[in-house]
Amino acid sequence: MAQQRTPRTRTVFLDPRGEDRSLRVTWHHDRQLVVLSLWRDNVCAGTFRLAADEVPDLIAMLRRGLDEAYDAARERVGRLDRPSEAG
Repeated sequence: MAQQRTPRTRTVFLDPRGEDRSLRVTWHHDRQLVVLSLWRDNVCAGTFRLAADEVPDLIAMLRRGLDEAYDAARERVGRLDRPSEAG
């Protein structure tokens, strides 16, 4: 009898450099892990297995980076909106 597998969830992110580069993120709930794989021209170039209990740390790091990027963008816009004190 064939083993029944839990359906996987996958998302693909395209690399802005093009050339058919992408990152695939696949949940494997039955194994409690996430696989991050780098693809080019429909060929897997490498994988990284992340345990499900480590995913919150990855999300927190991405969130911190996004917050810092937004803060930096707000500072740049704020400097552009203010009249120059040197002029």
